[in-house]
Amino acid sequence: MASTDETGQTPRPPAPPGTTPPAPPPGGAGAGPGARMPRWLPRAMVLALTLIAVFQLGSWAFHQLTGLLINILIAFFLALAVEPAVSWMARRGVRRGVATFAVFLAVLVAAAGFVTLLGSMLAGQIVKMVEDFPEYLDSVINWINSHFRTELRRVDIQEGLLRSDWLRDYVQNSATGVLDVSTQVLGGLFQLLTIVLFGFYFAADGPRLRRALCSVLPPARQAEVLRAWEIAVDKTGGYLYSRGLMALISGLAHYVLLQFLEVPYAPALAVWVGLVSQFIPTIGTYLAGALPMLIAFTVDPWYALWVLVFVVVYQQFENYMLQPKLTARTVDIHPAVAFGSVIAGTALLGAVGALISIPAVATLQAFLGAYVKRYDVTDDPRVQGHQDRGHRDRGRRGALARAWSRWGGRPGGGPPGAAGPGDAAGPRGGGSS
Repeated sequence: MASTDETGQTPRPPAPPGTTPPAPPPGGAGAGPGARMPRWLPRAMVLALTLIAVFQLGSWAFHQLTGLLINILIAFFLALAVEPAVSWMARRGVRRGVATFAVFLAVLVAAAGFVTLLGSMLAGQIVKMVEDFPEYLDSVINWINSHFRTELRRVDIQEGLLRSDWLRDYVQNSATGVLDVSTQVLGGLFQLLTIVLFGFYFAADGPRLRRALCSVLPPARQAEVLRAWEIAVDKTGGYLYSRGLMALISGLAHYVLLQFLEVPYAPALAVWVGLVSQFIPTIGTYLAGALPMLIAFTVDPWYALWVLVFVVVYQQFENYMLQPKLTARTVDIHPAVAFGSVIAGTALLGAVGALISIPAVATLQAFLGAYVKRYDVTDDPRVQGHQDRGHRDRGRRGALARAWSRWGGRPGGGPPGAAGPGDAAGPRGGGSS
């Protein structure tokens, strides 16, 4: 009986000397029932699953914390904006925390006063419009009756509105929407409180924050971080300074117009136009001009047209005359780059991105400008968009010379093999062979 090995199979006899050993069976020795999984495969699978789980968890956490991160970003730029004032007070012996509190208190008092003044103005105008609504309605009804030969009455119109299904649905939707509006107001107040608290901590503990950030970097990187921080403070403060100055000029100009037209609440409307038109990019001008036009329309419809014309004319003056001169010394960013940054910031972060995009791009541009080597430009008319006439004539003569050499340099022209005046009838360079 033939002996068997431990696997139960009959061992193969050794191959004779000088012969090729037989090939192993398909699948190799490890393809049988006793084959084992490679040792690295379970660890690789566990590592891959762990990375996927960490990525999913990080993505979920990022989406959940997006609102908080945006608020922190706004607070950081707010701290950069108040940094010059806080540092100025700190250099004169005021504790940094007290200086930060004083600056934030002044900003909050100014904002609260503006909102209160604007709210009282709007409330007064709404009450006035409600009281004068019957007179407006009577004038509209009389105009319709006189031009279209109808017999409308205000009582009939009021009864029809009160009995209409549209008004009933509108009241029901408004009643259910009050809770949503209250929730949004409370959420907005909580976000404002979060921004103020983080901004206060960033401004009050600015030196400690910079020291903690630089402590984990080598000395060369520390200098770059501090320089980037200084540029960000300068650009953000310069942006707010230029915007505040343009808001003051805009408010004064519109105040003169509104006071001349005897539009009510001219000071509050002027402040509204100045702030909204400067600190809300892209659509701020049109949003700011809509409220004065509406108030002026209640006085005289022609006044609303005059306000519209003035807003458009002043916007052109600001875009082409005032803004380039003010922002050239503070932000120093091209208008096309500023417009593109506002669009990109709006697409990424909405209204917040539109507000902080210009100082962020100005900071990045100034920081990268230190690492871009620049050279003196040669005094060439083509740099200014004017082509040199002598250069153009030399180019034409060069083109004619190249064409002459291409056609064989013959006065009579023609292809290279053609005979010119004074040439023999045979081939070039000799008689017939």
